Amino acid sequence: MAASVRIMRPSRRAVLRGGLLALAGAGAGALGASGLPRWCGWDRPPLGGGYAAAADTPAAARHADVTVRYYAETSEPLVAFTFDDGPGPRWTPMVLDTLEAAGVPATFFMVGRHLREHAGLVRGRLGAHEVGNHSWSHDDLATLDLAGVTDELTRTHEVIHEVTGRAPGLMRPPYGHLGGSTLLAADSLGYDIVLWSQQMRERAFAADPDAQVRAIVDAVRPGDIVLAHDVGADRRLVALRRLGAMIDGLRERGFRFATVSQLVAAAAVAPRPIAADPVRAVSRGPARS
Repeated sequence: MAASVRIMRPSRRAVLRGGLLALAGAGAGALGASGLPRWCGWDRPPLGGGYAAAADTPAAARHADVTVRYYAETSEPLVAFTFDDGPGPRWTPMVLDTLEAAGVPATFFMVGRHLREHAGLVRGRLGAHEVGNHSWSHDDLATLDLAGVTDELTRTHEVIHEVTGRAPGLMRPPYGHLGGSTLLAADSLGYDIVLWSQQMRERAFAADPDAQVRAIVDAVRPGDIVLAHDVGADRRLVALRRLGAMIDGLRERGFRFATVSQLVAAAAVAPRPIAADPVRAVSRGPARS
């Protein structure tokens, strides 16, 4: 008796899966061995960059620890506004004008190549402000090795000193991304690393700039470091055009303004909170710094 054979028709899901696998194989063949890693984001493998542990180059370490600061621990009503990615001709002058009119100092984390190109915008206008290092090219430092990070920071350090006459002591990594090589480079160059505890969220308030003002004014707590940008997409204007209102609102709450270094110095001698605050308004989600 002949055995019966049942022919199974492939499911639609199986057909689609097979087609996708075939496309992936064809794509890999077209890209080649050298193209596929870049296409998939693997052209900077962790072991060659900052995502790897930094202990494999112990000679670069100068101190037992590195300061990474989100805010200053104080009960004094002090806040530090910080501006990343500039200087640029579109908005940096507007920010400086607003701060000058209000008598508010701030900290600008500048990109070296931008400062080199637009030094005239800020020369002579930064006396009340602090300037920090935000890398030369705004590359993701956490994907670079120690030599790459050191070059990014050193070049920017030199141009900041040239333009301002002051040597920066603070750095902020682009996007807030930290890797072992960034920590080592910051340590070897004598930098403290500054992140943030509040940030402008212009995308969320694009249709209601006043809500961005209220969000900052209501959320700020003593010792906070606030992230803003003076270069970038047009949505940044949601916050930049309303800086004066934020300053007024915070002053109504009794806050005073400081650079990051002033904030840290004041916190070192001021009384700290009696009990640690269990929840702080820290950054949630990626910020394009």
